[in-house]
Amino acid sequence: MSTADGSPWWRGAVIYQVYPRSFADGNGDGIGDVAGIRSRLGYLAALGIDAIWFSPWYPSPMADAGYDVADYRDIDPVFGTLAEVEALIAEAHALGIRCIVDVVPNHCSDAHPWFQAALAGGPDAPERELFWFHPGRGPNGDQRPTDWVGEFGGPTWTRTPNPDGTPGDWYLHLFAPEQPDFNWDHPRVRAEFEEILRFWFDRGVDGIRIDSAGLLVKDATLPEIVADRPHPFHDLDGVHEIYRDWRRIADAYPGDRALIGEVWLPDRQRFANYLRPDELHAAFNFDFLGCAWEATALRESIDGTLRAHAPVGAPATWVLANHDVTRHVTRYGRADTTFSFAAKREGIPTDLELGTRRARAAALLSLSLPGAAYVYQGEELGLWEVEDIPYELRQDPMWERSGRIDPGRDGCRVPLPWSGEAPPFGFSPDGSARAPWLPQPADWKDRTADAQAGDERSMLELYRAAIAVRRAEPALGDGGMAWLPAPDGVLAFRREPGFTCVVNLSGAAVPLPPHTERLLASGPLDDDLLPPDTAVWLRTAPA
Repeated sequence: MSTADGSPWWRGAVIYQVYPRSFADGNGDGIGDVAGIRSRLGYLAALGIDAIWFSPWYPSPMADAGYDVADYRDIDPVFGTLAEVEALIAEAHALGIRCIVDVVPNHCSDAHPWFQAALAGGPDAPERELFWFHPGRGPNGDQRPTDWVGEFGGPTWTRTPNPDGTPGDWYLHLFAPEQPDFNWDHPRVRAEFEEILRFWFDRGVDGIRIDSAGLLVKDATLPEIVADRPHPFHDLDGVHEIYRDWRRIADAYPGDRALIGEVWLPDRQRFANYLRPDELHAAFNFDFLGCAWEATALRESIDGTLRAHAPVGAPATWVLANHDVTRHVTRYGRADTTFSFAAKREGIPTDLELGTRRARAAALLSLSLPGAAYVYQGEELGLWEVEDIPYELRQDPMWERSGRIDPGRDGCRVPLPWSGEAPPFGFSPDGSARAPWLPQPADWKDRTADAQAGDERSMLELYRAAIAVRRAEPALGDGGMAWLPAPDGVLAFRREPGFTCVVNLSGAAVPLPPHTERLLASGPLDDDLLPPDTAVWLRTAPA
């Protein structure tokens, strides 16, 4: 399934992320599910997307919202059944929408059968070799094997009891204690995940999104983390052998099956290594996601991204938000418009009107850059981060493991508003007794899909129009770009044939460059002037 010009679909696709718990609830229990997704496929088709990426829906105790997987070959009953997922894939394909599933290879759930067997069998259980069990330090083994800090903060080792009740070995978990890390040095782990990939490709999925793709391999000598020395578990060279094996599997299937990595790396060259022709097809561009709303910074991020991707021939990806980060309508309304996990705090003042205006401009910027674009559910509705969730309702482990300093990720995971004047805003069927699993703001009554449909000024109609133009314009999607001269604080670039994007990030209106037609603008224009925090797409004479 390639595009009309014969290039693989993933090189220039618009990919929509569905977070199943929060997309649509089909059975009225307050939790999104596969039935809800199937009921909204028409909405996604009308939006114009090319593919859906589904966050994990596997059986899970939900210690980390499904990223603690107990069975990679089934569906958690709260979401539905495997048969329903197979029907969903078929129905999406019938609408021309491809499907990407999320695979979590770094760790599983402590309820996974392998880990349960490792605990039950004691120190000599063969299943312990599939994880990172290790004696503790000190004369009684009561000190953690290392002082590594976890990806959620806090310690990375938990001690287990022996079958007789005495204190035993420790096991490694880079995330929550309920998420033990696999030992990727063991051939059984590698073989298991290769079969998991085949399982989902056999069911027709078009791509695999790989969670925490750079963390799989650990230094078995367990060195401490020391500045200016190789990191013991971030981006070790051994990960590339794994992904070469995975690429051979993907390439053996018809239809341009894609592997897409979640790779958080500041070093662009190390990042690009994952995208060599025999490894992953694409990886998320977190540099752009976290970039300030500032022209010089954005241009540097765009140039650096394209430079890193060019030698390996991979397409760039442009991402403004996802299920882990503060929604960009909120971020862009703050004095500091960047994103980092270290800086996340509660109570930061936000101008939502300013943030929304900038988010509209950012949408046109990201959808016109060369490569693939990702849209996180709710971006197209202009949803903001929900920051007043009562403490007792928060579910993200980041909140507790940070000592309640990091507000966690629940605020970007609040269920979507579809219709109506009050919660649950059509998220659940009429008459449902259960409230949504996270509370929705009453002010979202103006942000429902129904309220925005047909309103040319709305965020939803802006996204629909932008994706439609992107589909129609041969200049957009994969390809090249060239910067144009522009005033300070303004980004302007051409894409051939005959397309120009201008984004005004300065504090004053600027003249539009010569053009033959205005294709789309993120906000009202002032005759031939582009106001601040506004973007415009123009038809221009071919070079």
